[in-house]
Amino acid sequence: MNIHFEYHDVQASPRLEELASKKLNKLLDKYDFIVRADVFFKTENTSEPDTGKICNIRLSAPGPRLFAEASHASFEASISESVDDLQRQLRKRKEKMKSR
Repeated sequence: MNIHFEYHDVQASPRLEELASKKLNKLLDKYDFIVRADVFFKTENTSEPDTGKICNIRLSAPGPRLFAEASHASFEASISESVDDLQRQLRKRKEKMKSR
C-alpha cells in the first residue's frame, strides 16, 4: 500500500507520519484489498480549544473511496479517530464483498 502525506498550514512531521503509517498498516493487515492511503494534516482557526488539528484520510480500495475526517486538540487524537472510523467502514465493505 502506498501512503501519501500532505500538509496544509502545518510543518511536516516524521513523527506524525510514523504514527499514521503504523495505524494504517494495522488496517492493511486485516484488509489486504486497500491499495492506497492519502493522509492530509491541516490546522483550522477555531474558537473551540478541543478542535483545530484536522486529519483527513482517504483510502483507495475496490468500490467507492473511503474517507474519514476528525478534528481534535492534537493530531494524534485526530489520527486515531479517523482510523477508527475507517475501520468501521472497511468492516462494512468486507461484509458486502463476502455477501456477493
